[in-house]
Amino acid sequence: MPNVDDVEGTLLDHDVVWVMGGSVANLLALWRVHGLDRALRRAWQAGVVLSGVSAGSICWFEGGATDSYGPDLRPVVDALGFLPYGNGVHYDSDPGRRPLIHRMVADGTLPTAHPRSTGTGVRAVTCGFGRRHREHRPHARRFAGSAPTHRRVPSENMGDTPPCGGRAVSATFFL
Repeated sequence: MPNVDDVEGTLLDHDVVWVMGGSVANLLALWRVHGLDRALRRAWQAGVVLSGVSAGSICWFEGGATDSYGPDLRPVVDALGFLPYGNGVHYDSDPGRRPLIHRMVADGTLPTAHPRSTGTGVRAVTCGFGRRHREHRPHARRFAGSAPTHRRVPSENMGDTPPCGGRAVSATFFL
């Protein structure tokens, strides 16, 4: 149960929402029970920055590969869908995630995916998914292309101007 009476108002009073890792299935279930999914969407549309790591990153996308359902990796496809892509967290640090993400895209479970190595951030804006990424560790990588032909691509400086004519409605940063 939320610990404040006005969850949406509390979210709107903040600049950033950060969600830690854990079980994406559990956090989505709890958020939906308490209406937090709708409140988070309104906060995002109002310009609150939504961010997180691992499960706290997958939740903003269509879905991804998760171990939330047990010891084996399985697809989660009912995430919040604020960004219409799959999120391939831990793409190169967990050996089972790469082939599962490839299968999910190949069989249409996810429309496409944006896999990244652990520690790589992605910034997206509501006017579209920009090619604006920053690598946070020297060995962190992001990948581009269609599964199974993902290739490593160099990072780009995020800069100050969003990729939509300088009119970003909401910037979102994921790890």
